[in-house]
Amino acid sequence: MFQRIWFIAVLILIFDTVCSVAQDTSGVLVPQVRFGKIEVDGMLDEKVWQVAPKANHFTQRELFIGQPVTERTEVAIVYDAENLYVGVWCYDSNAKGIRAKEYQRDFDESLDDNFILIFDTYHDKRNGFMFATNPNGARLDAQVFNNGSSVNRFWDGVWDVKTTVTGEGWFAEFVIPLYTLKYRMKIQVQDWGINFERNIRRKREQARWRGWKRDFNITHVNQAGVLKGLKSLINKQFVEIKPYAISGAQFEEDGNETVLNAGGDVNYLLSPNYRLNITVNTDFAQVESDQQQVNITRFPLFFPELRPFFLEGNDYFDMGYGGNRITPFYTRRIGLDENREAVPIIAGLRLLGKKNNRTLGLMSIQTAETETEAMTNYTVGSWRQDVGEQSVIGAMSVNKFSRGTWHTTTGVRGNYSTSKLFGSKNLNIGGAVVKSHNSDSGYISNAYAYRAFLTYLNDKCDIVITTQKSPAPFEPEVGLMRRRNFRENFAFFKFKPRPDPNGPLKWIRQFDFSPGAFTLTQYDDNFELQSFEYSVKFLGMETRSGETVGAEYRRKAEGLREDFYLTDSIVVQAGEYWWNEWRASFSTFNSRTLSASAFLSVGEFFEGNNTAFESSVQWRASKFLRVSARYQNNNIRLPEGELVTNLYGMRADYAINPNTFGSLIGQYSSTAEEFIFNFRLRWIPIIGADFYLIINQVYDSRNGKFNHDKSAVLGKLIWRIAL
Repeated sequence: MFQRIWFIAVLILIFDTVCSVAQDTSGVLVPQVRFGKIEVDGMLDEKVWQVAPKANHFTQRELFIGQPVTERTEVAIVYDAENLYVGVWCYDSNAKGIRAKEYQRDFDESLDDNFILIFDTYHDKRNGFMFATNPNGARLDAQVFNNGSSVNRFWDGVWDVKTTVTGEGWFAEFVIPLYTLKYRMKIQVQDWGINFERNIRRKREQARWRGWKRDFNITHVNQAGVLKGLKSLINKQFVEIKPYAISGAQFEEDGNETVLNAGGDVNYLLSPNYRLNITVNTDFAQVESDQQQVNITRFPLFFPELRPFFLEGNDYFDMGYGGNRITPFYTRRIGLDENREAVPIIAGLRLLGKKNNRTLGLMSIQTAETETEAMTNYTVGSWRQDVGEQSVIGAMSVNKFSRGTWHTTTGVRGNYSTSKLFGSKNLNIGGAVVKSHNSDSGYISNAYAYRAFLTYLNDKCDIVITTQKSPAPFEPEVGLMRRRNFRENFAFFKFKPRPDPNGPLKWIRQFDFSPGAFTLTQYDDNFELQSFEYSVKFLGMETRSGETVGAEYRRKAEGLREDFYLTDSIVVQAGEYWWNEWRASFSTFNSRTLSASAFLSVGEFFEGNNTAFESSVQWRASKFLRVSARYQNNNIRLPEGELVTNLYGMRADYAINPNTFGSLIGQYSSTAEEFIFNFRLRWIPIIGADFYLIINQVYDSRNGKFNHDKSAVLGKLIWRIAL
């Protein structure tokens, strides 16, 4: 197994076609100690901004690598005992060409002009805090882990930014309280990693202060420069109390119910290294509805986690398996039953942090008893140790206590990472082994799963190789298994050349070819075929204007040990089936006022045929409104019968200002025969506090017309008290 992976690692050198580009790595920015008052208004007219040292040497990553940024860009850092202040000057020779139509919190940074900054507060070249804004003053923040291998965009820190737009360009002023960040203790003078990125959408230009090679993203904190000489940062114990109150009503066919509830969270900053979160009577009423899916496979669907409490610390509880074949810890098992209905959470606590090179995570959640679920405790612990410059080892244990029984899923992981292969290329080699155990069934020797992988993901060439196995007895009760009793080998190679920017194909930014992606999945107990897929992408490209085109061929197979019920009346008999499939896709640049995408698949399906079609369209009407629609269709014809599925979705995202925004979502699935309507309004009265208005409605269409099934109207206020 590992011999194959190392053999491929050697072969990577043959495919390495990227030319080396000299890069200045001496970037150092010295912050200015604040004097005088700073009014955070985006004007940058205080004297301290005029004298503060500035970072102003930005280099293009796109479209013309190595060239200076075409529009003057400057950044300065000022700090005091409580806050960091960041001043940004984004000059623009064509201020009317500035694109800015995003307004809400956690905006889509791929659509607008924007400025991104990242702090590596431990200066360990692994983890960081990312903040971004656009000319409208919209806010985006995220936590970065393991040198960009994991990015938690659901983290919401306490900070603010204001912007102004003039005939000279646009300008931003950030204020970030020090307690929002984690950093080293008891160091009189310390250095942080820091980097900046500016995106100019009308030019499709991306420029960075450091780390501008195309093999690296802004989240690769090991490419950052240095914020040098931060002095006497305070070690303040900080307590944040966030009580909530919720009121409203639920309406169902068998009666109505008044909703009145309260609870809250306590966040205690034990030190700049460790943070304790306590939650009581946890509520997730403000979470969006799941996006509906159509399942024409014999495997269960994967629904992503949407609840903030579980998203904010998700990297700490990752066993390193990747993908969704084997998920040893699936947080949607906590507080949700098999029908995705809420199970009350009585209380929980979570301790997260990093000290020196050790990262620790602990979470314990107690759920209440319901008609379908017993009272249950979930306790998860994780440990991760940094090794060398970028590598890591770790262990994790997921435990469930219910009805007097104990279940555990415990494993270890390791990952060797380097960004210095062949000078400056990214390579990851690693794996994980995990075992499950139930106290009422005794020890089972083959109740385990493993995964080993190699990834080489760079601008001109991608290679991924994995092998994994899960015998039938492996059963992670707090996990998700989309397949069981299987062993699988996967290999993927992609070649992404860039034409000469001055040649006849200069209108093409980058090609995207794949001579082969191979997946062989076998039943573990007898090595018979479970699934097979081989694909060739013979056309793939992105134009300089942002349009993409793709076409590929796939050879697929399924080995059925038992009959497959596509529907109650359409049954595919057990046996082995092989078929062919052709796919084509197209999309326009999504930053345009009107953009669209389409996907078409035509081919065989078991002993019949299937034509699958997907399309979406997006209208960015203004900074106040964005409207999108999507449609998915399957037209399956089998000897056993025909099945036509239709899935419709519409969404309107609106924003009155950066602190008042929301969405209106409508979804209809012909297979589920239901229409789901979800309205959300979020108002941020002060930074850190939220008010939500939520309206949910469900209609069924089983009788040929829409009948009201259930609905809810809820208001939820979350307040923030800092001590």
